[in-house]
This record gives sequence, structure tokens and C-alpha cells, in this order.
Amino acid sequence: MFDIVIAFFVLGLAAGLVKSDLKVPVAIYDTLAILLMLVLGLKGGMALHGILTMAMLPELLAVATPGLALPAACYPMLRRLVRLSADDASSVAAHYGSVSAGSFAVVVALAERSGLALAPQTTLYLVMLELPAIVLMLLWQRRMSGRDGGLHVLRDALTSRGVLLLGGGVLIGYLYGPAGLAPLKPVLIDGFKTMLSLYLLEMGLCAARSFASSPLRHWRLMVFAALAPFALAWSGIALALMLRLPEGSALVLAALAASASYIAAPAAIRSAIPHADLGLATLAALGITFPVNVLVGLPVYQRWVHHFY
Repeated sequence: MFDIVIAFFVLGLAAGLVKSDLKVPVAIYDTLAILLMLVLGLKGGMALHGILTMAMLPELLAVATPGLALPAACYPMLRRLVRLSADDASSVAAHYGSVSAGSFAVVVALAERSGLALAPQTTLYLVMLELPAIVLMLLWQRRMSGRDGGLHVLRDALTSRGVLLLGGGVLIGYLYGPAGLAPLKPVLIDGFKTMLSLYLLEMGLCAARSFASSPLRHWRLMVFAALAPFALAWSGIALALMLRLPEGSALVLAALAASASYIAAPAAIRSAIPHADLGLATLAALGITFPVNVLVGLPVYQRWVHHFY
């Protein structure tokens, strides 16, 4: 049986595919997205409370390296094999080099349910991996097109909603610790799975809409989106083994490497690469890769990771 939160994603996906009138109001979806980012940050900050040291810095910097390596590896494949334009290849590569906050929330819930050990700094992996790919591909595209504005790209990336909520949540959780956050625990911390379930219900509806509107002429991109996660996950597993991370953290890193952004990346790409077709990136990241990861990929990655522990 799927984890209960995955069942809500399946419900949303099924409702979307049969063209049900089920929908989650935009205001509620935005609220859930804000709460999830904040709670993930708070949980990570509480785990770091009293134990954060400079010795963790090399690990966190190493964790950020796939954010630079993965888009650089994806771009030539998207150009030559998938046959996307330079703008679209840069856009999709940025989405796949960055990571999915939804996938992160699901894999953390899976690791906790399975009793796998998680390093206290695991929540910071999401922060470290979300930005490098976006910044790299936007700078690359601006250089290719002869435009400047690198500092503008970096500023927009660092002040994005997801980064501020995650980073702010980590800081608050670290400063106040479990005791200071005790009054918020019943609603925010204990309610995490409830919020995640409702969020995934909407993600299922969104995935169905993206998939239903996909033209067959983009079959190469659809194949890439379905197969790439299983190759990308190995980069996370290899890095986790090199860093000697605990099993739960290794699973999280594998899932993040296999995921694609559909929140932070589109917001950055929309203004920075105006000629890119964001519908293609949404189709790949949310319509195909996200369902593949949560329905098929995570159990596979868990078996792969367990093989080494």
C-alpha cells in the first residue's frame, strides 16, 4: 500500500483524468504551499538546535554540487536528443537541476515512517539544491543571448518565496528549538501530514491537467521526463555514500536529485527567459516526473539505498 499522503495524490490524479469538477481553491493551495515550506524549515531548524557547527559546512557545500552538475549534464541531452531550442533546453535543465519541495516533503515523511536515520541538517539539503541550477542556467542563457543582469538573477533567486520561508523557518527553529516552538507544535508540526495530503491532492489535479494537454509531438521530452529521474537519483546516492550520510538522508538526497522543480524554477524562468515555453517544463516536471517519482521512484530509490546499508 502507498503511504497515506500518496493516496491523496492518486485521488487528485484520478479526479483530474476523469475531468471531475474537484478543485482546491487557489488561496488554499497557496496557503498550504507557504505552510509546508515554513514547517519544513522549522523542523530542520529544531533538529539543528544546539548542534549546528562549522564542521557541517563542507557537507552542505558538497550537497550543492549536483545543482551545478545536473543541469550542465541535462542541457546537451535536451538540445541534441530531445531537440529543444536553446531557450527551452535552458529552462528544462534549470527545472531538473533544481529540486521539488513537494518531493522533499514526501520523501521526508517516507523516511520518518520507515524509521530511517536522518541527519539533523537534512532539511538544509533542499535549500542548498534549489538555487544553484536556476542561477547557473539563467546566467548561461544570458551569456548565450548577450544579455547581462547576473546580479538581478541572483537577487531574485535568493529572495524567492520558497528560499525565504525555508531559510527563515530554519533560523526560527534553530533559535527557539523544540521548547520555544511547543505552542505551535499541535497545529504546525503535528499537522504536517494533513497539510501535505491536501497539497498532494492539488498536485494530482495539476499533474492530470498537464498530462491531458500534452501534445504527442513532444514525446521525446515525455520519455526524458519519465526516465531521467532513475538516472539522476544515482548522483544523489553516490554523493550520499561519499559523504557517509545516514540511510534516511541518503534516500532524501537521491529523491531530490531525481526530482524537478515546479515552484521556484518557473517563477525565475518566466521573467528571465521570456521566450521559453514554460508549458513544456511544467509538462515534464509536474505532469510526468513528479508522478513517476512519488508513485514508482521512491520505493525503487529506497531499495537501491538500502542495498548499501
